[in-house]
Amino acid sequence: MNYVPPSPTAETDGFRFDNSFARLPPQFFARVDPTPVAEPWLIKLNRPLAEELGLDVATLERDGAQIFSGNSVPAGAAPLAMAYAGHQFGTFVPQLGDGRAILLGEVIDRSGQRRDIQLKGPGQTPFSRRGDGRAALGPVLREYIVSEAMFALGIPATRALAAVVTGQPVYREQILPGAVFTRVAASHIRVGTFQFFAARGDMASVQALADYAIDRHYPEIKNEERPYLAFFKAVVARQAALIARWLHVGFIHGVMNTDNMTISGETIDFGPCAFMDAYDPKKVFSSIDQFGRYAYASQPAIGQWNLTRLAETLVPLFDPVAATAVDLANDALGEYGAIFQRHWLDGMRHKIGLVGDEEGDLDLVQGLLSAMHQGEADFTLTFRRLCECAADPSADVALASLFTNPVAVTSWLADWRKRLEREPGAADDRATAMRAVNPAYIPRNHRIEQAIVAATEDADFSLFEALVDVTSKPYEDQPRFAAYADPPQPEEEVQQTFCGT
Repeated sequence: MNYVPPSPTAETDGFRFDNSFARLPPQFFARVDPTPVAEPWLIKLNRPLAEELGLDVATLERDGAQIFSGNSVPAGAAPLAMAYAGHQFGTFVPQLGDGRAILLGEVIDRSGQRRDIQLKGPGQTPFSRRGDGRAALGPVLREYIVSEAMFALGIPATRALAAVVTGQPVYREQILPGAVFTRVAASHIRVGTFQFFAARGDMASVQALADYAIDRHYPEIKNEERPYLAFFKAVVARQAALIARWLHVGFIHGVMNTDNMTISGETIDFGPCAFMDAYDPKKVFSSIDQFGRYAYASQPAIGQWNLTRLAETLVPLFDPVAATAVDLANDALGEYGAIFQRHWLDGMRHKIGLVGDEEGDLDLVQGLLSAMHQGEADFTLTFRRLCECAADPSADVALASLFTNPVAVTSWLADWRKRLEREPGAADDRATAMRAVNPAYIPRNHRIEQAIVAATEDADFSLFEALVDVTSKPYEDQPRFAAYADPPQPEEEVQQTFCGT
């Protein structure tokens, strides 16, 4: 079953809505309006993104506090909370849904792409369970910072359109300022959305959702002999590539539940996420990940586990013969490891300045990572300084200073330079290419926490603005922000991050 064709767009308050998800059957969502707040004011509007979406920036600058708080719902919007289920830390929960998010609607951006516009923290929905449906200021600022940093790093991710303070408190372990975050996504369809219907034995809705997702995200496969299998393979490929790119920049999602894995292949839900400082493959930041399920190096395997759960919902659509359908699903899942490894190793080759493909490259990459782990070297700074070593051997001293045991990296550098002798191109060109894939700046955890504390305790958003600014150009040397490239001092280290619910 395909989704209903588009209806005429509606334009007001700077938006042109065309709400295809709202035209799906009613079991897919609950219609709900945001709950008004007391005294909203606009913290930040992402003007370049607003322009990209074809929105009226002048209107949003004037009325953004009311619109992005949910106090004023633009005409043409179709506010709704999406239904989904999910495995949370391996345990299946048959009904989750948007408990503190409301999808305002969809717009077609200037490049012709359909984009969701969603409010996070606008009040209770039928899926809130016992929650208040609200968001605190800290998690809103974290998501704004990290999602925009991911975009600037070139990693598919949901985007930050706006953040507002509500003027009223939220109650967690302590009383905190309330806020609402406006998120933009290719869509908010998740593995857990399929699980919601499969758990109820509603295969008609699973098929309708698959048809909708194919039309929206993978229209090129509609005429395949087995379109639902092709759809699953496409999701597998996108997720494998996405997770490889996370690892290239030291990113730890923190809560890779099936309800936090999108069908579009975008990174979503920046709650207890973090970027590593010192390299440790077992590193965990999330306060709720007590057993390390979503540790840095575990993310590829968890991605495949989540995709297996998606396959379970789609298997009946692959072939009418159950045994054949299962074989097809297993074959498709079996491709994940090779796709991931190809993307990961290609990216790591580029990070160390290689363009060729030799048999020993994997060992060379793993040798560097092992030395970094043993030497407690900073992940981001190690690769950035390696760029200088590619052009100037005297930079080896600065690189080695990052390691508590510099002997291991000194030995590795000798092996690396022997490998570079078989690479084409000039040393300066190689260093330039390496700088384009090894960021100087990431949103370091201690910087995020400093920005949150300043905003929450003193209503000072200058650190937030500075961090958004510097991470918007992560591959450029920015002398004015040189300190933002530094790892934390021991007393500044952040060891736990929180989901903000």
